[in-house]
Amino acid sequence: MTATASASHKAPPDDLGSGGHGFVGTWTLTRFLLRRDRVRLPAWAVGFAVFMGYLAAALPAVYGDEAQLQAVSQLFRDPVGRLMVGPGYGLEEPSLERFVANGYGLYFLILVALMNILLVSRHTRVEEQHNRAELVRANVVGRYASLTAALAVAVITDVAVAGAVFAMMTGVGGYGAAGSVLFSAAVAATGLAFAGVAAVTVQLSEYSRAASGMAGAVLGASYVVRSGGDMAEQEGSLLSWFSPLAWGQQTAPFVLDRWWPLLLPLATAAVGIAVGYALLMRRDLGAGLLAVRAGRPRASPWLGTPWGLALRLQRSSILWWAAGLGIAALAFGAYADTLLQAAGDLPAMFVDLFGGAEQMLAGYLAYMARFMAFLAGAYAILSVQGLRAEETKGRGEPVLATPVSRWEWLGSSLAVTAAGVVVLMAVAGAATGLGAALVTGDSQHFGDLLLAYLNQVPPVLVVLGAAALLFGALPRAVSAAWVVVGYGLVVGTFGALMDLPDTAFDASPFHHPAQMPAQEFAAGPVVVLLAIAAVLAALGLIAFRRRSVNV
Repeated sequence: MTATASASHKAPPDDLGSGGHGFVGTWTLTRFLLRRDRVRLPAWAVGFAVFMGYLAAALPAVYGDEAQLQAVSQLFRDPVGRLMVGPGYGLEEPSLERFVANGYGLYFLILVALMNILLVSRHTRVEEQHNRAELVRANVVGRYASLTAALAVAVITDVAVAGAVFAMMTGVGGYGAAGSVLFSAAVAATGLAFAGVAAVTVQLSEYSRAASGMAGAVLGASYVVRSGGDMAEQEGSLLSWFSPLAWGQQTAPFVLDRWWPLLLPLATAAVGIAVGYALLMRRDLGAGLLAVRAGRPRASPWLGTPWGLALRLQRSSILWWAAGLGIAALAFGAYADTLLQAAGDLPAMFVDLFGGAEQMLAGYLAYMARFMAFLAGAYAILSVQGLRAEETKGRGEPVLATPVSRWEWLGSSLAVTAAGVVVLMAVAGAATGLGAALVTGDSQHFGDLLLAYLNQVPPVLVVLGAAALLFGALPRAVSAAWVVVGYGLVVGTFGALMDLPDTAFDASPFHHPAQMPAQEFAAGPVVVLLAIAAVLAALGLIAFRRRSVNV
């Protein structure tokens, strides 16, 4: 009996630390994760393929001759242009493949970094936070199996994305195989680097949102460092080499075609994974290495109200979105002077998009106001999706069990989100106006653009109302609200190029407000859009009141 008791207190196989026992069950978990993400992961690959396919098919139509391509490339070679797109390799003698790889390549790298951060966090820290990892570990599953399976899925997804991008570059674009495979490999290697970053951050905090936020902060810092290095000097400066986002661009596809910079993201991935394993050994399941800060002994009175709770849940999101949009808007405003200098050589598509050569600057600034409205619409949808997560994860029911009605719970969240939209657009408008005023010397831009951006709030509120209606009536289809934003973006940006009929433009709420400052303010569309938003939100509240919770 003593021997039996002693045997029952031996360490489980995954804690032995040698002989590979810690990896038991990795293959089974990998197949399980691939099964769970059988829709999500192919969607990522298809999304990258569609993006590259669109660029490969549309750019020849937009930049019809070498002179137009040269004129647009000049915008990217400017210091402000390099801030937004990268070091600008090969843009002195541009070709379509160089323009795609070195003009738009940065956006592929950012997207693949975000994909890997979310993937690793979702399959590790989220599982622990929701106590599902504990059930898995109760079986014959090693300590390292979950992290290893998540990283294996990340590798598989990165390879699939790289293959899809390569197929589109060579198949649709007809680009050279050598440069295409190098660009695709740079995308995959950058994704692996940030998978390694996420492997570390998920060990630090016991909350998935904080872990993803820390990895996202590394991505943001990488963008800032790269921007400073690329602005300082064409083809990048020494500072650029300290950014993981810059390494993929420093391969210079279709120009230098050098492979050795990819050793840096691969080494970063290897170091990050090794550190992740080491930290995993030093913490308990479900815990993080960073101590959770003790809260106040008594909550603020406002936190005991539905409005205070909604503000507390969205406060950090509003602040981070405002910071990100403000920085981007400042750069867009500072780009105004460069655009004016190259206005005479721009392709006709750009001239038409910005309202004609006579009001190029005003048209550009009006377009940026509408573009920022698309981003604010993304924030609104994510906010409603976050509320859906509160419901499905069981945190909404305890609130509704108190003397808080469904109208108060949902209504307060929608009101805070609407206020957040106003804050985001005001910050972005002020930042764009400041950037434009600094480079043009016209201080009137500040006030004009603040009003222009606020004029774009009503269509964003329509998006919020549509998401609220879906949340109330078809909660599992809240993601369908992205169609409104995506449709508006495609029609607003490429509708003129595709010669779409007026009815196609009218179907987008973003098309109706006056395009200030190129046009005078019109109160009619604003009133109508606000009324539509209010009706959609009210219908969502009514539908939510009548349906079951957590369906």
